[in-house]
Amino acid sequence: MQLFASELVIQAAIGGFRVGDMLFALVSFAALLWLLKKYAWGPLMSKMEERENYIANEIDTAERNRAEAEKAAKEANDQLKSTRVEAQKIIEDAKKAGQQQEHAIIQAAEDAAARLKKSAEEDIAREKEKAIDALQAQVATLSVQIATKVIEKEINAKDQEQLISDYIKEVGEER
Repeated sequence: MQLFASELVIQAAIGGFRVGDMLFALVSFAALLWLLKKYAWGPLMSKMEERENYIANEIDTAERNRAEAEKAAKEANDQLKSTRVEAQKIIEDAKKAGQQQEHAIIQAAEDAAARLKKSAEEDIAREKEKAIDALQAQVATLSVQIATKVIEKEINAKDQEQLISDYIKEVGEER
């Protein structure tokens, strides 16, 4: 037994290891590992796995939200472009309508001016005809008056010239 006891203590006198203490430490360490695995490691790993899944889900959600935001931004830009194109088209249509209206107004004014000019020319022609008719009537009346005066009086050429110039003066004063 002494031999056995001496083997259990390996060089204890020099500060060696005791096998019993080592076995106790190993068994205690193994028991501690088993307890940690059963009560701490499992819950710790499940919490870590839960956290990993949560982070993965958050990353996926963030990616989806980013993709949706990019899609919405693209749609908004496309809609803005189409709105600008529509606005430009409306402006162009309004300009064309304005130009057409301008041409129509100018044409109407030119037509009205032409009608007024034609009407004025017709009025002038009528007034000219009236004046000519009136002048002819006056000349005829004057001729008759001169002829009557000439017949009433036998006059010489000098008196006749004097009579005509007096009559012309008289006609000029009437006007």
